[in-house]
Amino acid sequence: MTAAVALGATLLAGSPAHAAPAIGQKAPDFVATDTQGQQHRLSDFAGKFVVLEWTNPGCPFVQKHYDSGNMPATQKAAASRGVVWLAINSTERAASDFMQPAAMAAWMQERKGVPTAILMDPDGTIGQAYGARTTPHMYIIDPKGVLVYAGGIDSIASARQEDIKTATNYVNQALAEAFGGKPVSAASTRAYGCSVKYKSS
Repeated sequence: MTAAVALGATLLAGSPAHAAPAIGQKAPDFVATDTQGQQHRLSDFAGKFVVLEWTNPGCPFVQKHYDSGNMPATQKAAASRGVVWLAINSTERAASDFMQPAAMAAWMQERKGVPTAILMDPDGTIGQAYGARTTPHMYIIDPKGVLVYAGGIDSIASARQEDIKTATNYVNQALAEAFGGKPVSAASTRAYGCSVKYKSS
């Protein structure tokens, strides 16, 4: 096992710790290992839109969006536009609902999720850098590496699947506007869900 794999995720130089980016600022670069043991560096996706999705299968709000098919459908819609989608699990290893990489990958596959990769961040390095507070917590980075959206998956903060059909999907809306050459109308919204179970410092 290499040192990089053992670390899991690393925030790269130029991004001070705990300085979460604001809309319109450069997104912090990072390198992380996915559930298959492959490394991914955010800057490798320069020139493409990237969605970051904080996730934890033990969270009822995450379950709402996966069990209903809403999150997989949002992922597929993004992929059809060539968007890179990185699901990130920042749950610490000591948490009761921490999942090993293989179990995390199996859970995603069972729910027909299609992220580009599932990144493991058990030390919370990436999550802290972005200020991710909930699962889910969504971010969109434009082809220039600038943060253009941060907040909730949609407009109704509940764990009820029946609310999805009447909610505004902020990720779909933001990507549609961005691809249409328009500014993102709701660039910052309230993220809702379960608190990210970060490793104690």
